[in-house]
Amino acid sequence: MKHKATALSQGLMRCHDCGHLSKHTRQHRHCPVCGGLLHARIPHSVQRTTALLLSSYALYIPANIFPIMTITQLGVTERHTILGGIMALIDKDMMPIAILVLVASILVPLLKLLGISLLLLNIHYRWQSNAYLWTRLYRLIALVGRWSMLDIFMISILVAVVDLGGISQVIAGPASTAFAAVVVLTMFAAKSFDPRLIWDNQLNNNRRRL
Repeated sequence: MKHKATALSQGLMRCHDCGHLSKHTRQHRHCPVCGGLLHARIPHSVQRTTALLLSSYALYIPANIFPIMTITQLGVTERHTILGGIMALIDKDMMPIAILVLVASILVPLLKLLGISLLLLNIHYRWQSNAYLWTRLYRLIALVGRWSMLDIFMISILVAVVDLGGISQVIAGPASTAFAAVVVLTMFAAKSFDPRLIWDNQLNNNRRRL
């Protein structure tokens, strides 16, 4: 049974800057269109993604434990975490917004972390599974990362816990910085991961079976 020809086996590489497909030789290591350096795969993709992922895990815990905001109203100071804000939304009979904040602020970042972890484990242990499903998982993670807008979630919490009719002061807590860092780091982790490594595993597994 013949192996399917790939672009890499034919000496062709796609430029990571402009997307142009070029012939890679010792004399031609740069893209003829934009001049970018050609790489068969993103250099140190797994190492960079792992470092960003571990940093995201480390910041995810304080993002949910520490106060995300401190509210001072008429001399009374209250500190609220993300979960505290969700509970305040429920107390205000704003269940749809509470669910939105729960999904977008807690579940989505956690699922993104777990999804990237599974992708890295797939590459490391060379799991013999359907590469199409893993590629769809990667595309889903990259798509969700584009809609990680922190300000909308924080405004929803503010509406629930602050009485706009009184005199109040809102100060961002340490969790807000940690949460914003988690969003940014997971986006960078998804960007640094090279999904073509999934197909390299698939091709290697198919060759071993033959």
